[in-house]
Amino acid sequence: MKAFTRELTLDVPARRAIVSIHREVENLVRESGVREGLCLVNAMHITASVFINDNESGLHHDYEVWLEKLAPHEPVHQYEHNGAEDNADAHLKRQVMGREAVLAITNGKLHLGPWEHIFYYEFDGRRRKRLLVKIIGE
Repeated sequence: MKAFTRELTLDVPARRAIVSIHREVENLVRESGVREGLCLVNAMHITASVFINDNESGLHHDYEVWLEKLAPHEPVHQYEHNGAEDNADAHLKRQVMGREAVLAITNGKLHLGPWEHIFYYEFDGRRRKRLLVKIIGE
């Protein structure tokens, strides 16, 4: 069995942003040489998420609106977690969106549905963040 590990670094200048990481993950699968296996893509920060869905700007806008209703950033004093940082809402948003995605690899390629696309979702940006890609298989 092969194992391939890579950390990607992301600089997201905004507080929140959805970033396509699809091509990078596809390239790493190709580089790994794994023909049949699994690919884990994990946000290595507790205020970020990895998710799979449609690559459509209207949907991305809807996520922003929906998540802000669920866990509004302001007023920041509504959260006990806020102290040195005002990012309690980012932790809650991450919990809803999830931490990672596990993808099948078949014949050396990601095995996804027709509209599935891989994204990194940053909820407390403005600093360098890491993303783990771990590929295992034959």
